Amino acid sequence: MIRENDCLILHIFPMDDGETREEVSMNVMIRKLPDREAELMQANREELVERVARAMPKDGTAQPLPGLYLHRHSVPMTRVHGVIEPSLCVVAQGSKEYLLGESRYRYDPFHSFLVTVDLPNISQVLEASKARPYLSLRFSLAPALVGSVMLEAGHAEPRDPTDVRAIDVSLLDANLLDAFVRLTRLLDAPDEARVLGPLITREIIYRLLVGEQGARLRHLAILKGYTSSIARAIARLRHDFDQPLRIEQMAQELGMSVSGLRHHFKAVTAMSPSQFQKQLRLQEARRLMLSEDLDATSAAYRVGYNDASYFNREYKSLFGVPPLRDVQRLREEAEDRSDS
Repeated sequence: MIRENDCLILHIFPMDDGETREEVSMNVMIRKLPDREAELMQANREELVERVARAMPKDGTAQPLPGLYLHRHSVPMTRVHGVIEPSLCVVAQGSKEYLLGESRYRYDPFHSFLVTVDLPNISQVLEASKARPYLSLRFSLAPALVGSVMLEAGHAEPRDPTDVRAIDVSLLDANLLDAFVRLTRLLDAPDEARVLGPLITREIIYRLLVGEQGARLRHLAILKGYTSSIARAIARLRHDFDQPLRIEQMAQELGMSVSGLRHHFKAVTAMSPSQFQKQLRLQEARRLMLSEDLDATSAAYRVGYNDASYFNREYKSLFGVPPLRDVQRLREEAEDRSDS
């Protein structure tokens, strides 16, 4: 028997405004695996589903081990706005999609999802049901640990100095899948987890470094060249998101031209600095209205908007509805979930 696995091709679509939209699509190519390898991978996928389902009997998110997060959803989810930290995401069952700028990234049990800098994004669980819930793992990538493994493995120097997008989907290879299965086995053995957990964690990072995503991880973990400057720009925007964006001053402090900063920032994050800041502001305003019960005008001023009507237009553009309606909808959905 020859087992079929999917491969990925990146399609570029022209948009009406002259920009382009990228979409990573699946089911476009067949990769043949030897019978034994295919059987082992299928057995590992089935075990991963069983162990994550047992660890997560109810919908939600849990962190059973340092840096390891488990997720379960019994219904497809509407789009969720948030900021994802450097992570490797693996789906045990179901599928999910991330939207970053105009790019769309979908992944399932045959693929892994890697992000290497903090990025505001929109995510959506596509396939989930009570009979077959969406089950996934998110493995946090601590920069210091990644750097340590890189040095130990002799991968301290990037092979190509060009810009690298900080997010991608790729095939989940057999070794990486096996490492995740062994990590989930530790959920039932806390004494072993204290000793073996850090070893398997380093193995996962090593597997990434020597695999298809190695260049991406190396480029964005090493503080050199434009990657260092963009990492500093991202950190500045996250910290000062409520302050006016002074792109000329930022470029000067980073030792870059304004055009160079914009070009390299978008190459890594898929967004311009102003788009990046806008998403951070609007997501924080949404949180303030939900958690601190602020009205839209107060939330707008807290996150740096001086014009409430402009804030309302920007908010509707990102979330699809005006602030008041959006917050009411989110609260009603939360009440429905708590009642069920």
